[in-house]
This record gives sequence, C-alpha cells and structure tokens, in this order.
Amino acid sequence: MAAAEGPAAPIDYRLAFELAPIGLALSRNRTMVDCNRRLCEMFGTARELLVGQSFQVLYPSALEFERTGQRIAPILNRAGTYADNRIMKRSNGETFWCHVTGRALNRDAPHEAGIWTFEDLGSRRAVSADLTGREREVAAGVMGGQTSKAIARSLGISHRTVEIYRARLMRKYQAANTGELVQRLMAG
Repeated sequence: MAAAEGPAAPIDYRLAFELAPIGLALSRNRTMVDCNRRLCEMFGTARELLVGQSFQVLYPSALEFERTGQRIAPILNRAGTYADNRIMKRSNGETFWCHVTGRALNRDAPHEAGIWTFEDLGSRRAVSADLTGREREVAAGVMGGQTSKAIARSLGISHRTVEIYRARLMRKYQAANTGELVQRLMAG
C-alpha cells in the first residue's frame, strides 16, 4: 500500500489520513463517517465501533455533547473553524483532556459535514477531580485564559453562575487563586 517514491510520485492521501499522528474524523450531522487509527487508539476502541456513531459516545455525558454542539454552531457558522480544550471520555469510561479542532465544510449548515482533529492532552493534563459537566466546561474556559464574563457568554449562563463554578473548582483543587487553579488543573 506504500506510494511510489520520487518527486513526481502521487501522495496516498488515504494512507496519510490513516497514519496521521493526531486523531482525525470526518462527520455528517455530528455522526462519524470515517476516523483514523490514532483516534481509535486515543479513545480505546475499534474503527467499526465508531464509524456510524454520534460523537456523543466520545463525551462524558449526553448533556455536554448537546451543549457543545449548540455552543460551537454559531462559531462554525461565522468563522468556519472552531477549537478548544475539553474533557472527553475513552471507551473504558476514563476522562481526559483533549484539544479538538474542527472545520465546517458548509458554514451555513455547520454540522452538515466537517473535518475534526483530536489531540490527547491526557499525558500533560490528567483529570483527577470528579467534576460535573458544567465544572468541566468552566475549567476549560479557565484554562483557556477566559474571564468569567467570557466563559459565561460562551456557555450562555450568567457570570455569577460561572463564579460559583469557579469557586467550586478552587475548593476541589484546593487552589488559593486562579493562577494556582490553572496550574492544578493542568497537573491533574
């Protein structure tokens, strides 16, 4: 299956997709139509068990899947791309930090078809505290350097609610300030 060598040799794009060092998925209406080997390794499952499945199987909860879809649709519609760090779930139930980037093939219908990359940040950012879905979303915003007001806007909640979740995170991670919270979130 190796491509011919030389400057004029065609590139085997299927092989490049399959052997890419990051997880790749192609989607239609938030369902995986194809994925590569690295994505399967990252989530601890076989390709046959992912293709045809909703991305929901990769999320810690159905609610987080729905809220993420609602949050990213306007951004994909406006910019055509989206990226964030979020907590995802392996097939064994283990949660881990993941950098997710996506491109909508049609900005007017952002979930219609897309290309998604997944980078496992778990080796750098373990998830040790037991967090709720909303706490995970707020933690991702804090780690991204967002203010409470910016996090609130992106999640569609009040900044006071974000402050409550931030305070819970600080208690769970025994952090005295935001800088210490970020450091502890990154350390696990």
